[in-house]
Amino acid sequence: MSEIIATYLVHDSKHNPEKKAEEIALGLTVGSWTHLQELEQNQLRKHKGRVVSIEGVDVDSTDTVSLIKIAYPTINFSPDLPAILTTVFGKLSLDGKIKLIDLEFGEELKSHFPGPRFGIQGIREKLGVFNRPLLMSIFKGIIGRDLPYLLTQLKEQALGGIDLVKDDEILFENELTPFEKRISEGKKVLNEAYEFNGHKTMYAVNLTGKTFELKDKARRASELGADLLLFNVFSYGLDVLQELREDDEIALPIMAHPAFSGAIAASQDYGVSYSLLLGKLLRYAGADLSLFPSPYGSVALEKESALSISQALTAQDQFKTCFPVPSAGIHPGLVPLLVRDFGNDSVINAGGGVHGHPDGAKGGGVAFRQAIDISLKGLPLRENAQSLPELKKAIDLWGCTEVVK
Repeated sequence: MSEIIATYLVHDSKHNPEKKAEEIALGLTVGSWTHLQELEQNQLRKHKGRVVSIEGVDVDSTDTVSLIKIAYPTINFSPDLPAILTTVFGKLSLDGKIKLIDLEFGEELKSHFPGPRFGIQGIREKLGVFNRPLLMSIFKGIIGRDLPYLLTQLKEQALGGIDLVKDDEILFENELTPFEKRISEGKKVLNEAYEFNGHKTMYAVNLTGKTFELKDKARRASELGADLLLFNVFSYGLDVLQELREDDEIALPIMAHPAFSGAIAASQDYGVSYSLLLGKLLRYAGADLSLFPSPYGSVALEKESALSISQALTAQDQFKTCFPVPSAGIHPGLVPLLVRDFGNDSVINAGGGVHGHPDGAKGGGVAFRQAIDISLKGLPLRENAQSLPELKKAIDLWGCTEVVK
């Protein structure tokens, strides 16, 4: 029988994890068992949840903390993420200190999900970059500014050797920088930059609006030649992401932004783990790139959590791999850490670390590229920056963290 297995971190004040596990298995499936007649049990047996395992984590005077695994028959739900999440964590999410850590999908269930359309390899092929982490930057201070201002920023970033430029996630449809104009005029600027320096830069435009208008808007973006879409997936839902991914008339890479995910995953005791939310589920639903806070910057995520997201995005699976994008507070002096911890198949993402460079966004991009080249060679950053003015200025401003081999 096909099943999905959910792993929970459960705090049990009654110190009886075995009973708690059975309550979960029954409560989210058939409701009760021992009081049913034998005929009813035989009829419902294929729908009954089962306890897979219980592992003690900690015991104190207040709670027994356990990792509990429950298997749910897939016959109980339709093969879509809203149905799955409602089954495994719907009303249970309201039942005290319980956190959903992981979901193990069977192969048949996986077949109902698309995974990334392009993935790491496909994005690399679009850019023609295969031997280093990609470099991404963000528009800064763009709210209330007009289209020429945005295009000036875009050009400077492209001339600095940046691979991907994304809208700010809070840049919505507005009169000063309309969605369609950002795409069409942005393409002209990026083509000019490419003709000048031979470096290809892709621009991620923020797809926003009412949910039932998104597909038409995304199709229009594709018609206009958009490079990729930025999408605030947790404001809309994972199923909306999957709908965008599966529409062949859109067929654009999708960059998933983590806005609002902290409300779901930040607590140690409640919600959903970051590795599941920003890793496995985003990948299965079709994201090509997943942004999340790095362990080092201004909105730092605990290192184990950040690495677990990256591992879920790139682990061996039937789906294409998805680019991990550790973000927030990144500057060139942090590149050695990023390369060490997230490897070659990652995206280094910066806002202020590009735009705040003394030589502007172009100088910031150059400094990052220099830092990436040095770090991939395993050389000390500060020492080798002395002959590289852009990187030296960045290190003088923000400092650097060396990685000892």
